[in-house]
Amino acid sequence: QTVCRHSFGYDCTKSANLQLLDSQTLLYVAGNQLVLLDLKTKYQTYLRSSSGGGIGIITVHPSKQYFAVGEKGWKPNIIIYEYPSLKPYRILQGGTEEAYAFADFNHYGTLLASVGSSPDYMLTIWDWKQEKIVLRSKAFSQDVYKVTFSPENEEQLTTSGAGHIKFWKMAHTFTGLKLQGALGRFGKTAVTDIVGYVELPDGKVISGSEWGNLLLWEGGLIKVELCRTGHRPCHNGPVNQLILDEGELVTVGGDGYIRVWDFETIDAADSVDDTGLLEMEHMNELLVGKNVNLSSIMKIHDLGQPIWYAQDSNGAIWKLDLSFSNVTHDPECLFTFHSGKIEAMGVSPVTYLMATTALDHSVRIYDFIGNCQLTEIKFKQGGTALTWAPRVVSLPYCLIAVGFEDGVVRIIEVYDPRGLAIVAGRTYVGNAEMRLKQAFKPHTAAVTALAYERNGEVLATGSKDKTVFFFAVEDKYEPIGYICVPGPVQALQWSPPSHAESMLLVLCENGFALQVPAPILGEQDTVSTYEIKDLPTQYFHFYSIKSQIKKQEEEKAKLEWIKKQQDMGLEIEEEPEAEPKKEEPLPPIYVPQEPSPIVCGFYSAPGKFWLSLSGYDSGYLYHCAFSSIQHQISPESRQDEPFEVIPMENTDDNPIQRISFCTSKLLMFCGMKDGAVRVYPLQDKDLSADMMNGYWSFNMHDNDYGQIQAIYSSYDDRFLVTCGADSNIFTFNILSPEDIQRELKAKVPSPRVNLEKEKTAEDIEDPSAYSIENARQKKEYDQIMKAAEDKKKKKRQELIILRHEFHHLLQRNMELPKHMQLHREEFEMDQRIREEMDRQTAQRIQLVQKELAWDQEKHHIGLQKLQSRFRDTLEFDTVVVHAIGSNHQISTYRLLAISERYYRARKQSQTGKRRTSKLGKEAEQRRESQKETISEEEMEADKLKKRPQLQGAIGRFGGNRLEQIRKIMEKADKAKAKIMQRRKEWDELYKSKPSDNYENPKDVQDIKEAQENMGDFKLKTATNYKIPEHMRMNAEKKKMQLTSLEVAVHEKKLTMNKWIISLRDLKVAIIEEIICLVQELKSIQSALDASEQLPIPPIPQLHPEEMPEKKFQYDNNILLKFKQEQENKQRLSEQMEDNASFAVFGGKFLHAPSLKEIDSTSRASSVRSMRMVSSVTPVQPKVFEIEKAEPTEMELEILKREKIRNIYLQETLIKRINELVVTFDAELHLLRHQKLKLDTQMKCADLRHITWFEELLLLKNFEKHEDTLQERVNNLSNEVEEMQWKLDNYLSQMEDKKYEIAKLQEREKAFYAAFQASLGENNKFASFLTKVLKKKIKRVKKKDVEGDRDEEEDSDEESDEESSLESDEEDSGSDDEVFDDSVCPKNCDEALFENTLQLREKRLDIEEALVEEKKVIDNLKKEYDALAKKVKVVEASLDTAEGELEAFQREKQQRLNELHVVVPLKLHQVEYVVNGELPADLSQTLVFTNQSLEYLQQRIMVLQHEKLDQRELYKQARQQHKQLIRDKREIEIRIERLEENCNQLMLMKFGRVVDLEALQTLSVNTNLEELKMKMMEKEHIQAQELKKWEEKIFELRQRLMILMKENTSKLQQLNSFCIEKQGLEMKLDALQNNLGAEFQGPRKAEIQERERLITLVQLQAQEAEVLKEEITLLSRKDGRIFPPPQPPPDTKILN
Repeated sequence: QTVCRHSFGYDCTKSANLQLLDSQTLLYVAGNQLVLLDLKTKYQTYLRSSSGGGIGIITVHPSKQYFAVGEKGWKPNIIIYEYPSLKPYRILQGGTEEAYAFADFNHYGTLLASVGSSPDYMLTIWDWKQEKIVLRSKAFSQDVYKVTFSPENEEQLTTSGAGHIKFWKMAHTFTGLKLQGALGRFGKTAVTDIVGYVELPDGKVISGSEWGNLLLWEGGLIKVELCRTGHRPCHNGPVNQLILDEGELVTVGGDGYIRVWDFETIDAADSVDDTGLLEMEHMNELLVGKNVNLSSIMKIHDLGQPIWYAQDSNGAIWKLDLSFSNVTHDPECLFTFHSGKIEAMGVSPVTYLMATTALDHSVRIYDFIGNCQLTEIKFKQGGTALTWAPRVVSLPYCLIAVGFEDGVVRIIEVYDPRGLAIVAGRTYVGNAEMRLKQAFKPHTAAVTALAYERNGEVLATGSKDKTVFFFAVEDKYEPIGYICVPGPVQALQWSPPSHAESMLLVLCENGFALQVPAPILGEQDTVSTYEIKDLPTQYFHFYSIKSQIKKQEEEKAKLEWIKKQQDMGLEIEEEPEAEPKKEEPLPPIYVPQEPSPIVCGFYSAPGKFWLSLSGYDSGYLYHCAFSSIQHQISPESRQDEPFEVIPMENTDDNPIQRISFCTSKLLMFCGMKDGAVRVYPLQDKDLSADMMNGYWSFNMHDNDYGQIQAIYSSYDDRFLVTCGADSNIFTFNILSPEDIQRELKAKVPSPRVNLEKEKTAEDIEDPSAYSIENARQKKEYDQIMKAAEDKKKKKRQELIILRHEFHHLLQRNMELPKHMQLHREEFEMDQRIREEMDRQTAQRIQLVQKELAWDQEKHHIGLQKLQSRFRDTLEFDTVVVHAIGSNHQISTYRLLAISERYYRARKQSQTGKRRTSKLGKEAEQRRESQKETISEEEMEADKLKKRPQLQGAIGRFGGNRLEQIRKIMEKADKAKAKIMQRRKEWDELYKSKPSDNYENPKDVQDIKEAQENMGDFKLKTATNYKIPEHMRMNAEKKKMQLTSLEVAVHEKKLTMNKWIISLRDLKVAIIEEIICLVQELKSIQSALDASEQLPIPPIPQLHPEEMPEKKFQYDNNILLKFKQEQENKQRLSEQMEDNASFAVFGGKFLHAPSLKEIDSTSRASSVRSMRMVSSVTPVQPKVFEIEKAEPTEMELEILKREKIRNIYLQETLIKRINELVVTFDAELHLLRHQKLKLDTQMKCADLRHITWFEELLLLKNFEKHEDTLQERVNNLSNEVEEMQWKLDNYLSQMEDKKYEIAKLQEREKAFYAAFQASLGENNKFASFLTKVLKKKIKRVKKKDVEGDRDEEEDSDEESDEESSLESDEEDSGSDDEVFDDSVCPKNCDEALFENTLQLREKRLDIEEALVEEKKVIDNLKKEYDALAKKVKVVEASLDTAEGELEAFQREKQQRLNELHVVVPLKLHQVEYVVNGELPADLSQTLVFTNQSLEYLQQRIMVLQHEKLDQRELYKQARQQHKQLIRDKREIEIRIERLEENCNQLMLMKFGRVVDLEALQTLSVNTNLEELKMKMMEKEHIQAQELKKWEEKIFELRQRLMILMKENTSKLQQLNSFCIEKQGLEMKLDALQNNLGAEFQGPRKAEIQERERLITLVQLQAQEAEVLKEEITLLSRKDGRIFPPPQPPPDTKILN
């Protein structure tokens, strides 16, 4: 029997988890328990969750006599308990789907408001005493944290939660009381989660925020945001609660402060600037603590004094005094708990103590006998693992090992401080204290498992860093070494003492299990590393077999079902045979891609162990064993399957998290993921499936997030302790309370001797400190580096000594006489040394080249990246073209290549516009073609309907009469077609007639254009400015504008750059031409005297700026030259810094060329090149070296002419050169002028780009809201269009139905006219036939008749129809006269009578069709009216949405108007002059173009002329209107006269007014002619049928006679049988007189047989009578044959 004993935990992170029932009783939730804590006695009273699903919320009634508990689970309840009796008082059902998030009573306690959590978030108002729901509505679509009633107005509520606050009203509507919610709009304030708020008496609401300020809400909007002076927040963190207490506002913050504010100042607060902030200071404040996160406080009066109790989310309950007086008490911490998930727990092996740790950085010791916390200690990091040292280690002391999230393991000693020696100044308060004994860091990640070896000699630690570290357990723990494992360590367990060897079982999260022996200290080499590589390891990689198990279970269940069906007998014998045919193939074996994580496990035998897994493989306990084949397969590629499984009930989605055993191994304790505790009684130490069938389960921890982290029994198996992720710790009595001795007490061990004299162990506080292995590696590395540095230092010293000696030798050599001095080469002892050094140098060069290959490639790739980043994206670099004859210059734009997406977007926008226009035209053409085809189809259908149906009769009977009828009908058809054509023309004419309020579409369009483009123009800054649809701007359009602007700017710059580059190319061509001209000029001047030579114009040179691309053109020579220059600069700097000895030491061993050598070599090469050039140039032959002679006159003349020619050519060439220069300069001047204009345009474009970009940023901020509004408008407009289309469709259907009704009415008129025509004149049976025609009869609806019906069934139907017709005739007869319409009167034409009956059938068909059509029209009207109402509602919504969109557009336009737009103007363009001067302030000016101004001035005159023209047109139109009215009256009078003449002529000719159209179309009664022909045909057919029936009757009579004879003989035989039977019965009665009573009475079978025979005789008599009547009827001509009566069911036996 396991009973909950005590709760040590408290879910401090749960919202509103602290309530007050009175001044001494606290109420809070712990797991699935409701705890009532008495503050005086510390006694706890528990109320368990009634549903077992957990507790969501608690709240207390204002009278403190009741409290409400909201459950969790499917369709949870709210239970109202009485206090202090704790009896359930009311149960509220159906408030939410899964859990309650908050609940609150109103001020008077009559109503309760609750709000659900995900997924429904349902807000419910309860009349809780009546257990009824008053109102309900969905609160929001996200998490709702709180709901409260307004204290002043109970019809108002407020809810808040994730990113919202909502204000609710209970409104009376025409459908009843409704909840109406208004969502608070944050406006400019950032959206925040709202946890705390309070309603003010005047309806306003104050709420907190995540950043700590207060928000004052009024009318659904933020009126003002309150902060402290200097824009400091009211709290440094979220404001979790606000309370209005005694005219003051109290705020509770997550920063640990409680502040009091002046309510009147807040109530009257209003924003003073655009920031919306209002600064104010609090009146009082209380700092509860530094590491305090207050979530809520509650107030209660104790002896007239207010006391506050606070819930601390960091794990505490505080008692506060908020009186803020001189005698105010300091905050008192009543209880402390773990905050958040409890990571680990351990139980003492010798006493009733337990230790826990969590991520709240604390380690706590509890006495679970005394139900109290003894002590706690805090560290810098949170704890993740804990184990209590076994008895062999801790006795006589108490040690615990705790692992932390930074990889540190701390050994903590627990002792009783009262056993320490008394030292002055030291006081001990508690019964226990903890002291850090040792701290070491074996891991780099969180420690997840700790385990002591069974003998207590080794401690193993596991971590998420995939390592297991071993320590030798001594007075000081010494590291042995570590091993690497395939995954993060989940659990460690040493083999029990029953096993021969001490082995460690390592369980990893990723499905691996390992077994290693315990290493021994000193056997491993730990000089360089602690890693143990030769430790024998066995691996087990779990391979999922759950799919196989499921498959086997299905097959087993199927076989059992088949066996069960076979055992049931023959009735269901066919089912097993049919089952295999329908059987589907079994699914393939499923193995999850990621292995299921191992949760826990334990040893069962040496080399064997049990595992519990989560994920897909949960639901079973798997018995596994390590394979003997270990080294052949790598651990990652292993697929090891368990050899035994035990199914665990209800664990498929609820895996076993922790497993432990009592000391006797007779009980197995399981901690589940849903917080439940299971206890399995074990009969044997080996687990089996039968043992797992029965267990005890109890839900203690929270079902959602309270998975059990640890479960242990006490050392004597009297108690069970559990801890969970919901911050709760529970203790249970395993035995009954009577078996527990009351004198049990936890004993804290005494401290060690001289403990108070020992220094506190050094702790590891830095989370980035080195681990043991990293520290060893770092130490080894430091030693190696130190040794290397020492060796380098020693070599450097030796080199320095040798260098000094060599320098001394050189000095002594210099001091010797020159003839005794040695040359430098002689200092080389051996030439081979030099060669060897050169060879080694070459090898080193190759090695360096190989070593630098990667760097070379890296720099090459870097250069390519730089070029692609900065150079390839550059379409044009800056090229400066200089003029030749002046200092003018022009430069290109540095232009980046524009991406293709700009052009693509531009093309898409253009093609989109074209596409929309094309689509519109195609749609119009399609509609017109559809209309034409529909009209053609209707005409063809009408023609087909008007066709006479006499072709069958003509084909059969022919003759003159039929030919005459055909001609008459053709003539009538022509007349009818002419009449229809005339009607169609009239209809078209009437349709073309405009209505009274008709407006010309062209005029409407002109008026619309005038309204948009003329008249009263509103400025964009006006409040009533309405943005036209085509001028509305959004982010996408603005992007397109920016794109088009950038593309246009790029194209213009590109064009200008091309012109400048072409100008540069022109300069290059001109320079080349000038060079040619100068060479030619020099050759000409060589023939002229020096006095005749003109100065040669200078050859223009290209500037480096004109050819910037040459900067990036290089070769190896340029690179080598650049490198040499760099090296030379570096050598010069080194030579200036280095000492002389170092320079002397260089010698010839490490020869490098000096600057002088480099200069000499370069100088020599240049001289060599000059010599080569000089040697080449004088090779030319000397042609003119001839002896000079006196020239002749002719030669002189020739020379003179040559001279004149050369002078002319000289002038021409110089002139040509000057022309080229002047032309180029002129081209440059012209292009420069154009570029200056383009520069101004580009500047304007840049300004426009800036403005548009600012607008784009602004539009992006509005885009989301605008898209939402636009989408809503589009959806509503689409809905309206769709509904309008449906309305039009309904109208068209109604018009079609009306047209059908009109056609039916015309048909009715036509057949009435045909009937009158068929009667002829003076027919004495006209009134009778008219009554027959108009008689109303009920007709039986036609039914589908199957093909195999007998003649008897047909006769039944005929008789039924006849009887129904007779009844209808009786009912439909008039009161004055009753007549029979089934018989033709005497002397009446039978054909006419039959024709009348047929016409009546047609009339009835037409009337039925009319009724059906009218019903359809009525239904269409109803649907039309309902849809019309809906259209009005949607149109109203559309108008509202369009109004909101328009207001938003106006707001957006106002924000756009706030942007500054730069408009560059010249002085002559400014016409705003005040007193002849330009004003300093131009803010009131209007920028307008002169062209527009002139147009407006001219428009005045144009409008005046247009006004006069319109008046003249109006005058002419009025005169024309009067003339048309007079003409209309004359035509109407003429029409009346013609109608009177027509009527008089009809009276004279026909004696009455007749329908001329009907008269023209009425030529012959086609129906009557058709009926006559059909009648002749049917008479012939019926005569043949009558002959057949007579033959058939004769045959039947013969058969009847035969049957009667047979029947008579059978009756006679039956009579004899009856007489014989009677005699036999008399004999039998006589023989059986002495038998028992059971044989005395008549037998039941005989009685039934007698009754059957009597019935048979009666039936045969009836058949005889029927046959007689049938013979009588057949003898008559008009006799009818009735079917024989059906025999009773019992007659089947005779057959």
